Parts: sequence; C-alpha cells; structure tokens
Amino acid sequence: MENVVSKFPEDKRELYKFLRIRLSGQIESCPHMTANLANASALLNQGLKEINWVGFYLMEGETLILGPFQGKPACTEIQVGKGVCGTAVERDAVVRVEDVHQFPGHIACDSASRSEIVLPLHDQSGRIRAVLDIDSPVTCRFTEEDQKGLESLVPELEKIFY
Repeated sequence: MENVVSKFPEDKRELYKFLRIRLSGQIESCPHMTANLANASALLNQGLKEINWVGFYLMEGETLILGPFQGKPACTEIQVGKGVCGTAVERDAVVRVEDVHQFPGHIACDSASRSEIVLPLHDQSGRIRAVLDIDSPVTCRFTEEDQKGLESLVPELEKIFY
C-alpha cells in the first residue's frame, strides 16, 4: 500500500477550511465518539504548527476528565472554574491565553507550554459536553485568526455529541 502524506495549506484561512472539510468527512463516516475525538486530535496535531498538545476533556458532573489527545501525558481531572479549561467551561466561552504564566490559576501539565486556547463543545441541548484544549510552547501562538478558524471547527466537532 502506498503511503500518502497530506499537505496542509500554509495560509491559515485555507488551513482551517481544509481541517473543517477533513473533520466533517471523518465524523460523518464514524458513529463512535471516542474514535472521532481521537482522529480529530490527531488531525489537528498534524495540521497545526507550533503546538505541543491538543486534545479533549470530557464533562462528567462538575469535572473535566481527560479524553483523547496528542502530546505528553496530561492532567486527568480539572474542576470547573480551575485552570484555562475549567474557566472556559465556567464562562461557556473560548479562552485564549497569550502567556499561561500570566493566567491566574493556570494548571501546568507540561512546563513547556507557553500559550493556550480552549473551546467549549456543546450537545444539541446546549449543554457543554467537552472542551478542545490546544497548547503551544510559543508565547502568543494563538491569534484572533486562529481563534476564528478553530471556532469554525466547533460545529463539526459538536456533531460528535449529537
């Protein structure tokens, strides 16, 4: 079998459009939540530059539990309101942090991380089911353009929870 390597677009607008199309195809063809989250984290890990961790934390009661991810071993439980992930859930909003060392209560799972973005994911009823968490070893890695691009992926990712 021939090994085919996908080339990811350099232009961020094209990159996020490409990622959205790939995610859509993966999710539509697979009814399994864990498999979809695992493939989504792998795709984002391949497509996004200058990141050192990407994955999901799943809501169980008032706690985020580590789900599928790519990167070094991570924190297994995060309380709502704690760290960047818990803050995103508490606010029900995207949290983009330019310098995690300046974020009060940051939870350092990997000391190499310098910036982070977390996006809440909802089910059809509007309840938060998970967060997408992406870390980078580069300060100020996630721009407004990245945030908008990642937000464009949220509707595809939320289909996993329907």
